[in-house]
Amino acid sequence: MLPALIVIAKAPVPGRVKTRLTPPCTPEQAAALARAALRDTLDAAAATTRAGRRVVALDGDPDGWLPDGFEVIPQRSGGLGERLAGAFEDVGEPALLVGMDTPQVTPDLLDLGLDAVVSGDSAFGAALDGGYWAIGLRTPDPEVFAGVPMSTSRTGAVQRARLATLGLRPAILTPLRDVDTIADARAVAAEAPESRFAAELGEIEAVAA
Repeated sequence: MLPALIVIAKAPVPGRVKTRLTPPCTPEQAAALARAALRDTLDAAAATTRAGRRVVALDGDPDGWLPDGFEVIPQRSGGLGERLAGAFEDVGEPALLVGMDTPQVTPDLLDLGLDAVVSGDSAFGAALDGGYWAIGLRTPDPEVFAGVPMSTSRTGAVQRARLATLGLRPAILTPLRDVDTIADARAVAAEAPESRFAAELGEIEAVAA
């Protein structure tokens, strides 16, 4: 059986997403960038060849951006670690989980992570800000996330150490840049110039010029 691919996401509602982009963006522009990033991520997920189920673990409601072929499950309550653990448990099978902040991700890179959770026991993709953009588990286990501080510059290092403590040996995926700040947004758009995200940022910056 092919593993599941989970995208953990927040509905792109102004004022609730990408708040570190404001300023220079307005809340509406930040939400538009979040929506574009999410759609790029889902496009890459839809194009994978190694995924079985494709699942969006969602905080909020889908509003015109969800393509065919994806299940939606609600995120659990609690901190990010609890929500990550809950997504794996609710899917209940080998899975790779990614966020919505790396619109430059490719189907090939996702396929590498998906293969890793079948051929090994886990996968891990670091983010350049010290966090991580992907984590894969062959067996769901909430202990993987226990005690890992989220959204800090040492989150990725602590998460990898936690995996090692539990005897897991993750396949290491290519590091990617998360979109948090406007500098991140510009760098990611340059990496993926054909993406929806790059087009949206271009329109926003043309208005501001």
